[in-house]
Amino acid sequence: MTAKLIYVTAGSAAEAETIASQLVEERLAACANILGAATSIYWWDDKLNKDSETIFILKTTAELVDQAVTKILALHSYDCPAVVVLDIEQGNPEFLKWIDDNTL
Repeated sequence: MTAKLIYVTAGSAAEAETIASQLVEERLAACANILGAATSIYWWDDKLNKDSETIFILKTTAELVDQAVTKILALHSYDCPAVVVLDIEQGNPEFLKWIDDNTL
C-alpha cells in the first residue's frame, strides 16, 4: 500500500466540507483535513485575481487516487480546480495502515 495526499482548494468552507465528506463517506479517502481560509492570487482569463479559498487535504491510497480525483472534479464548482496528488514517503506505520484499513 502506498499512501497519498490530495491537496485541493475550494471556493468556500461549505464546498470543501461537502466534497471532503463525500469522499470519506464513500471510502475513497480515509480522512480529510479542512485547513481553513487562504488568500489565492492567480491568473485566470488573462486577468490577475485575488480570492479567498478553503484548502483541504485528503489521505488515500495510490489505488484510489484516480477514483478520488474523478469524484472531486465531478463535485467541484470550479472550471479548473487545483487538485494535486502528493506521495507520502514515510510516516507513522500505524497511521499509514489506518489509511489503508479505512479506504476501499
